[in-house]
Amino acid sequence: MAATVLTNTGLDTFLQGTPESRDVSYARAADAVLGLLSLRGADRRSGLPEPSVDLVRHVLVEDLPAFVYATPEELPAYPAVLVALTERVREAGRLNRKRQARIVAAILETGPDFERAMTDPANLTWQRWYASLLAADGVDRDDPAAVRAWLAAHDGVTPPAGLHRAALMNRSEFAAMMLAEVLTGAYVREAQAPSPAGPLLSDEDVSHGVGRVAGELLDRWTAEGLAGALAGSYAHLAPGPEAFPHLVLADTLLDEHLDYYGDSWTPLPPPPMEAHDPQRSVEAGADLLAGAVEEMRSDESGGLYDGEAAHLLYALYQRGSTAESVARRAAEFEDWPVDPRLEDAPVLVPAKAPGEYQVPPVPELSRLVGSAVTDADRARLEPSARAMAGTVDRLAATRMVFRTGDAFGLTPWGVEVLRYLLRVRGVAAPDAAEAAAWDAPTIIAAAEGWSASAAARVLADWLRARGDTVDAWAHLLTALGTVNAGTSEAAATRALFGALDPEAAPVEALRGALDDPVMGAYAYGVLRARGEPADETRVPLSARAVLILDRLSRRSAGASAFDTAAAGWPGGARALAEEMAAVDPHTAFRTLKALGTTLPAPGPGEERARRRRRSVRRTR
Repeated sequence: MAATVLTNTGLDTFLQGTPESRDVSYARAADAVLGLLSLRGADRRSGLPEPSVDLVRHVLVEDLPAFVYATPEELPAYPAVLVALTERVREAGRLNRKRQARIVAAILETGPDFERAMTDPANLTWQRWYASLLAADGVDRDDPAAVRAWLAAHDGVTPPAGLHRAALMNRSEFAAMMLAEVLTGAYVREAQAPSPAGPLLSDEDVSHGVGRVAGELLDRWTAEGLAGALAGSYAHLAPGPEAFPHLVLADTLLDEHLDYYGDSWTPLPPPPMEAHDPQRSVEAGADLLAGAVEEMRSDESGGLYDGEAAHLLYALYQRGSTAESVARRAAEFEDWPVDPRLEDAPVLVPAKAPGEYQVPPVPELSRLVGSAVTDADRARLEPSARAMAGTVDRLAATRMVFRTGDAFGLTPWGVEVLRYLLRVRGVAAPDAAEAAAWDAPTIIAAAEGWSASAAARVLADWLRARGDTVDAWAHLLTALGTVNAGTSEAAATRALFGALDPEAAPVEALRGALDDPVMGAYAYGVLRARGEPADETRVPLSARAVLILDRLSRRSAGASAFDTAAAGWPGGARALAEEMAAVDPHTAFRTLKALGTTLPAPGPGEERARRRRRSVRRTR
């Protein structure tokens, strides 16, 4: 394991006299650990990099999973090196026993996270992945000739199912950027304040380029000669961004998600269909779709909504991958007052329809938008709706979108390609199995941001995956009252109760929820509606106040509705208002203010940057 850069980390001193020094994997671990600690700014005045709690955690869960490959059998060597290092530094008088104990405790506590990060496929880079294949085939990773011979014999190897090349490329680019920043920072830092242990990087090292230095380090920490091979003769085995033109569309979809939710980790609803055609390449489909979107965007003679193709694709996935109405979508672009409750409502897909687009009749159009529509309104909408149908038909030419009459949506292949494009740029786009594995608070927190139809479907699937048991329902009912409690999203979270099937809820779960301080009155109402005996005295006042508050906030109720509810409340109207405010200050303040009852304004709480309505872009 030759080392021509990063030679003043104290590696020889550390390994000297230790029986582990004869173990190649231990020596590789020591080289990586001491090198990364040094690059991250650990004090080296004793000749060895001095660890700290923050440094060991960062190296274990951030740096090693990005730059180093180790087999499962080799993983324990890395925490072991850190523990041994604390002892050596203490012997040098640079650590007392109390500080050493804190650092060792941090190493042991971080161990499970380190192992998860090192074995997580999402953290693989090209270099780490090929190193794993070399190790699996028993190739000597310290022999550059053996490494190149293996690459020559495995030209064309493809990632395993579930691991896409673009994801490997993304992680590789990020890791390369991160390592270059670390190397540059270390060089500048030591130029300004040289260490008595000597420089980590010489001027000559840096004169050859930070990328070359990074490549040598990665070779030492993964497989010798691999970096040069993947940058040279075997570059086609580790393609860069230029090999993935669809990433432009992926970036646009990420922007759409950030525009709607404010972050990339708020999850989209899993699609209802789980289709995978092994004969179709997802990457090829993504390139095809991206090419179509770009052609439509740049075509100056194209249709009115061709520039909105990417937005339409995201909107179809975001609504739960259910079918949408061409006319309703066009009406939104034309600023029609579409009923918010119908914005994301699925539409029925007819078995067949004429190929030429026709705007739905007035009665159907009125139902789609939730308001009265005249013949004149329909005539005014027709040009816009036809233009929208034309855009949809151009997308349909990719076979990833369909249109049947007024209904349009994603095909199973389109769902798979869209999910890939979203995930490749880090958008949380789970599949049905992933969502079904979440715990109750997680699924409720996610469903609060979804359309009513998507939330109902996914919550039903979640319960079904657990056999609709009493325990599953109990956890879900509890989460409805605790997730987002005290925030402006609390009422919308409780409203998910309406997405559940009350007839499917086990009586035992509903009776168990009667004591719940938030959802107790909801459970009591279902039991009564089903004719089941229920002890009303078990329902807390807070839960009764919540149900009254939610009913007032969801309808256009006047002050008389509040007065009627308060007439039988212990302590009267003021006591009821205070009980409401104690449980849900945001909804209580907003609702009661509209009814003429003043309460102190709530604090900002923990609100998410998410728009309630999807954005409708302005077209030319």
